[in-house]
Amino acid sequence: MAKILIVYYSRKGENYWNGSLKNIDKGNTERVAEFIQKAVGGDLFEVDTVKPYSESYMTCIEEAKQELRAKARPEIKAYPPNFREYDTIFIGYPNWWGTMPMCMFTLLEKYDLTGKTLIPFCTNEGSGMGSSERDLENLCKGATVKKGLSVHGAEAAESESKVSAWAKNSI
Repeated sequence: MAKILIVYYSRKGENYWNGSLKNIDKGNTERVAEFIQKAVGGDLFEVDTVKPYSESYMTCIEEAKQELRAKARPEIKAYPPNFREYDTIFIGYPNWWGTMPMCMFTLLEKYDLTGKTLIPFCTNEGSGMGSSERDLENLCKGATVKKGLSVHGAEAAESESKVSAWAKNSI
């Protein structure tokens, strides 16, 4: 049986929500990651940056845009223990400017993922997976990148059945 890791970056606090801003106690991507774990098991690991993004959503997305343009690799606080032991890795993130936050690039570039199965999922307010699946294929040479799941952020808390069915079908 495959050893599963669910690694994700999520934003709580002020978020874009159906056309306006709303404070949320738990990030949308974190909710989806927990639904995946409930459905297929595995270990959860939340990626966190050393330098936090702004608490203001509008400022945060500008910071994210600057990182993307600069191809920045923001430092992260920790890496998953025993990362190399996992066969199947679900990779979750909010879609920022059409792809993963740059801290996910920081994480994934650290490892040789040859032979691993990568299963992306993202939360967004309408932009879908963007180019993130293609970016994962380019970044993680030798890995198998499966079709990802896009979850509308404002509906993340009510997406358990959809997420569960997808996760079970993906492994």
